[in-house]
Amino acid sequence: MAGQFRSYVWDPLLILSQIVLMQTVYYGSLGLWLALVDGLVRSSPSLDQMFDAEILGFSTPPGRLSMMSFILNALTCALGLLYFIRRGKQCLDFTVTVHFFHLLGCWFYSSRFPSALT
Repeated sequence: MAGQFRSYVWDPLLILSQIVLMQTVYYGSLGLWLALVDGLVRSSPSLDQMFDAEILGFSTPPGRLSMMSFILNALTCALGLLYFIRRGKQCLDFTVTVHFFHLLGCWFYSSRFPSALT
C-alpha cells in the first residue's frame, strides 16, 4: 500500500457545502442564543442585535445581552467546526469565512461599513 497519510483531494462542492453549513450553524445558533437571552430578560428580539454594530458593546444592557449571545455562539460554532469540518488546518479558514460573510451582512444591513471594533 503506497497511500498517503490523510491525503486530501480538492472538492469545491464539498467546500461550498461546508461554507453554507457553517453559515447556517452560525446564524441559527446565534438566533437561538439571542432568543433565549431575550426571553430570559423579557426583551423584544430584533435583527439589529445581530447585524447593527451600534448596538453591540458593554455600555448598554441590550449591548451586553447581544455580546453574551455572541460569546455563547462562539462556543456553539466551535462545536460545529469540530463535528462538521473535522480538519484542524481548515478551522481557521472556515472561521474567517464565516466572519467575513457576517461583516458583509452587517455592511449590507446597516448600509455603512461597521466602524466599531465589536
